[in-house]
Amino acid sequence: MNQITEILDSLEAGDVAAGQQLLPLVYDELRKLAAAKLNQERPDHTLQATALVHEAWMRITDDREDSDRRWNSRGHFFGAAAEAMRRILIDHARAAKAEKRGGGRQPIELETWNHPAAHQPEKLLELNEALDRLEKQDAVKAELVKLRFFAGLTVAEAAAALDISTATAERYWAYARAWLHAEIS
Repeated sequence: MNQITEILDSLEAGDVAAGQQLLPLVYDELRKLAAAKLNQERPDHTLQATALVHEAWMRITDDREDSDRRWNSRGHFFGAAAEAMRRILIDHARAAKAEKRGGGRQPIELETWNHPAAHQPEKLLELNEALDRLEKQDAVKAELVKLRFFAGLTVAEAAAALDISTATAERYWAYARAWLHAEIS
């Protein structure tokens, strides 16, 4: 994964060709993360992992062209990808909730997953609003939730992406889950 950091550094130095090298290196990992996230979504979800990765890629590369933001590290890049995937899934949940798509109707669930957002877009929207409030209080804990929940990273992977210890990430994860649960309840 050092190669990704080197390419990101080359991009920051203005090497346009480095951008063409980045996508093939991160595509498989992003697709695995997207597939893992979509496996946690409701069974009738119409968004595919490939589409989620492509949309996230378009958003993070389009955002970079319109701003002075930089990817400082591999973790920063995957954080941007996790945020893009989060926003895409939130937009998708809002669309599913829209009245013209039957958002006012309650689906009959034949099987349940232990996370309420899996089958109910309104729960995902509540989580998003609570996550926005957490971000105002503690951006690192909110970023950890995004990496864990939306990008599907493990605690160790998220800790590395945030450049914090695994023990700290575990404490932050426990706190953030409890805080979000209290906010949503």
